[in-house]
Amino acid sequence: MAGSEAAWQAAHMGVDVVLHEMRPKVETFAHQTGDFAEMVCSNSFRSDDDEQNAVGLLHWEMRKAGGLIMSGADHNRLPAGGALAVDRDAFARYVTEKLRALPNLRIEYGEISDLPADGHWIFATGPLTSPALGAAIARETGTDRLAFFDAIAPIVYADSIDMDVVWAQSRYDKGETEDERRAYLNCPMTKAQYEAFIDALLDADKTEFHEGETATYFDGCLPIEVMAERGRDTLRFGPMKPVGLTNTHAPDNKPYAVVQLRRDNALGTLYNIVGFQTKMKYGAQTDVFRMIPGLENASFARLGGIHRNTFMNSPTLLDSQMRLKSRPNLRFAGQVTGVEGYVESAAMGLLAGRLAAAELLRLDLPDVPQDTAMGALIHHITGGADAKSFQPMNVNFGLFRPIDGLKGGRRGRKDRYKAYTDRAKADWTGWLTHFA
Repeated sequence: MAGSEAAWQAAHMGVDVVLHEMRPKVETFAHQTGDFAEMVCSNSFRSDDDEQNAVGLLHWEMRKAGGLIMSGADHNRLPAGGALAVDRDAFARYVTEKLRALPNLRIEYGEISDLPADGHWIFATGPLTSPALGAAIARETGTDRLAFFDAIAPIVYADSIDMDVVWAQSRYDKGETEDERRAYLNCPMTKAQYEAFIDALLDADKTEFHEGETATYFDGCLPIEVMAERGRDTLRFGPMKPVGLTNTHAPDNKPYAVVQLRRDNALGTLYNIVGFQTKMKYGAQTDVFRMIPGLENASFARLGGIHRNTFMNSPTLLDSQMRLKSRPNLRFAGQVTGVEGYVESAAMGLLAGRLAAAELLRLDLPDVPQDTAMGALIHHITGGADAKSFQPMNVNFGLFRPIDGLKGGRRGRKDRYKAYTDRAKADWTGWLTHFA
């Protein structure tokens, strides 16, 4: 995501770009193709509300800057209620074709295993930075590379789902069209079914970590077994909450818990089990997930898994221009910098591409406005966060500077968020004029 966006932005500013991609020559655990911007965890860019949601605001800022990733998402959008979900394969093909069509961009396939001494570089290696490059970064920074473990959720073939049990409905009927309001499938559970499911989760065979490895997870992508270990009701008040849903097969019978499936492609032939990232072994996954009502005969296009996710201690290593302090010719962008999520990663790629091109073109740029979503993120990772406890971060309004005179608490939240987004849009629009 970040590398594709960085290359797109720099090329559109008139800079000649070489885009290096190690896949498919060097594969990763999670990727299946050689396409750019392949999504491996979820097909959702989360909320598209640009007035009441920080990630929706980030969508707006990226669209305003002519972002390739948002263009790809909009062209390959799937119904998903209030969320922005995409057909993953079509999205990756779109991004790849757009980049290949740029006359001033050359693509070279092969692994970069060391940090170059000269030239202007952006490293946007994502959560699956190769071991060789990770070691090179560690040697340069003088620190051990930081890592947490990231999990992916399974995908089910639609024709193996029992629609006599499952019903289609987005939570609270979100979405402007009937298709959007029916973008999710819901599997209801009774109390007895839920308790048996939790027991099976806790007893299932799990992936073991190597000796000496400590499992540090990002809270936004916890394996379901880890959530279950925190308390038997954790899932029922998390991804399996039954609120905002009415079972059309039994309207008067409120489920004790609900498993949601989200459409994963435009054909509607694949569904992602929402929030069901897992570290269970494959055999255990099929046994446990077929305990879910409606999935007793489920066929899986992809089972879940867990992998190492590498990121840097950016507050100590990067300057405000996203350059490595010890090697200013090197910039870093995306998840390797300690942002979390597809949108956040692409946003940091957008900034890195523009900042690198501006430096080459000798443009005199002010800093990215801190009160924008982009600015809040880059400020957080390049100095705003506590380096001692630095962990990956999604964009959120907690990163924004307060506005004087606004009421706090839940009752004033709507007005406060609208004020944040109005301020951000004005500041971002003003900053972009420096590129005109």
